[in-house]
Amino acid sequence: MMLKPIGDRVVIQKAEAEKTTASGIVLPESAQEKPQYAEIVAISADIENDEKKKDSLKVGDKVIYSQYAGTDVKLDDEEFIVVKYNDILAVVQ
Repeated sequence: MMLKPIGDRVVIQKAEAEKTTASGIVLPESAQEKPQYAEIVAISADIENDEKKKDSLKVGDKVIYSQYAGTDVKLDDEEFIVVKYNDILAVVQ
């Protein structure tokens, strides 16, 4: 089963939180910083058909998104976030 966003929405999947520090210290889950880094897994047809937006995002892009953006969705034991196009802040290259 796959999510198909509508309107100006994008489906992203969060990157995993760092479990150790740069010096190798293992962090408990409560101390792990929640990443705002994700991968795009689906883009709405409205964005793909918009001449101004269509080339800015592609499925598979790594992006940074607003901290409190979107709606969390769990599907087939995987977690996704459905966010508005404007909540995507940058593409990581």
